[in-house]
Amino acid sequence: MKKSAFREFLSGLIDNNPTLVQLLGMCSTMAVSTSAANALGMGLAATAVLICSNVVISLLRRLIPPRVRIAAYVVIIAGFVTIVDLLLQAFFPALSDKLGIYIPLIVVNCIILARAESFASKNAPGPSALDGLSMGLGFALALCVLGGIRELLGSGTLFGARVLGAVYPGAAFFLLPPGGFLVLGFVIAAVSALKNRHKTAKKSEKTGGDAS
Repeated sequence: MKKSAFREFLSGLIDNNPTLVQLLGMCSTMAVSTSAANALGMGLAATAVLICSNVVISLLRRLIPPRVRIAAYVVIIAGFVTIVDLLLQAFFPALSDKLGIYIPLIVVNCIILARAESFASKNAPGPSALDGLSMGLGFALALCVLGGIRELLGSGTLFGARVLGAVYPGAAFFLLPPGGFLVLGFVIAAVSALKNRHKTAKKSEKTGGDAS
């Protein structure tokens, strides 16, 4: 993988994380991040849809009339969401039941539509697939972090396994929407602080190098 491609891949995970930096897909983020398992399932489902839809939209980008491009994107995305939904129902029925309506709602997830409009419609299939993988894994990572924290604080478990011991009563507040927004705010603040610290360090290194 070329260095520029590697940087593009890392961009979706860190610098331009769709959830923690761009603040996209908040509805599904809050709804499914009550547990790490649900968060991982939704993240992987969205990643699969992102990769497949990006590739197909990239292949058809010169054939789709500009006036109907959004409608065409929605139809393509809906096709892949239906496939993912049926696969979950067939092989992971328990997870499908827990995620419920939020799997079909991937069709209108602004992360998917944003990447189709801003990247896949303007680039070749290879870079579009990489962009879908990067953004999808970034979304999954953010969901897993939020889901892990909320599940751990809310019930003392992680992926269903007890971590904090039977004496921990659990704080149900973190499993409710207000607790979810509170956790999200702290995670976004932590990510922003780390990014600013990294930028400051790079600027200091550059200044020091110039001075020497």
